[in-house]
Amino acid sequence: MSAKERTRLRTLFPYINEASENHKKRVQSSTLNEVVTDAISMNPTPTDKGRRLNVFYATQVAIEPPTFVVFVNDVELMHFSYKRYLENQIRAAFGFEGTPIHIIARKRN
Repeated sequence: MSAKERTRLRTLFPYINEASENHKKRVQSSTLNEVVTDAISMNPTPTDKGRRLNVFYATQVAIEPPTFVVFVNDVELMHFSYKRYLENQIRAAFGFEGTPIHIIARKRN
């Protein structure tokens, strides 16, 4: 595929359409929470100074780009690497290839 030589550009359009579909995808909260629970059971949440991060639930709050809010006991305990781990698990479970995913950690009131 080459834009300069204009070869095989037609093979690019199915990928563009798939990324566009994934950008507008909505996930049910119950299904999302099952994926998050499974991810936590495979790789437990981190601790910091004897305190463990508790993830209560997650929900999708926006599309274009897909944005998820994860309600936790303490936002400071959510390490960037664990946030990235959850992002990768959500991407693998729901097929968000070709689109960014935003995860926001929020303290449960």
